[in-house]
Amino acid sequence: MAVTGPAELLATWEAGLAQQAGGRALLLHRAARPEAGTDALLSVPIGERAADLFALRRALFGDRMQVKIDCADPDCGEAMEFDLDAGEMGARPRVPEGGLRVEEGEWAVRFRPPTPADLAAVSAAAVDAENAEDARRLLGARCALSALRGGRPATGEELARLPDPVLKRFAEAAEQADPAAEVVLNIACPECGTATPAELDIAAYLWTELDAWARDVLLDVHLLASAYGWSEPQILALSPLRRRYYLELCADA
Repeated sequence: MAVTGPAELLATWEAGLAQQAGGRALLLHRAARPEAGTDALLSVPIGERAADLFALRRALFGDRMQVKIDCADPDCGEAMEFDLDAGEMGARPRVPEGGLRVEEGEWAVRFRPPTPADLAAVSAAAVDAENAEDARRLLGARCALSALRGGRPATGEELARLPDPVLKRFAEAAEQADPAAEVVLNIACPECGTATPAELDIAAYLWTELDAWARDVLLDVHLLASAYGWSEPQILALSPLRRRYYLELCADA
């Protein structure tokens, strides 16, 4: 992967300041795939986007990822810190030809894995945690490529009301085919031994890193512009090593 330049990364960061999580994830994905259009980015499986963001993270910040969580046991609450290898994360989806085939009772359905556009549509429909059943059904209907009920094509109304056992089988098949779509780590507390689940959202993690990086770079620009009168493009054109050397000279002056 070609590493996006600092000026482009700063533009991505600046645009993301006014966005919510979904918009920031799209901006980061565009940085990982600058040749792809918005529609194409929103149409890839969730795990495909995660794999692209893990690759972008490795290109920008290296393999080592530091994760911090607190023990889930309220009587313990131990702060835990551990490292992950980004090179081992973000498996690409393995979708069988023809989609994910689910057979349950009188139903035979072919699904595709969920995409960012699907999740956005579910969110836009104002489906919240109290209506999780509606969310699953809406997602299932959007991802269904074809559906037979009792050997005949299902109607649109039937498709919108897929039964829970079918949706459960779809969720299981999607998780197996696209494991990077949702990465949940179970961390054993070194103090009490409690297993603490921790969801790793690579888009949120990478945005936090990009935000810290951008603020550091802008501080560098400010200091070097004040000391030498250089423009922002001139300073960003310097390699990180040369920029750091000039900053050390400024501190010694």
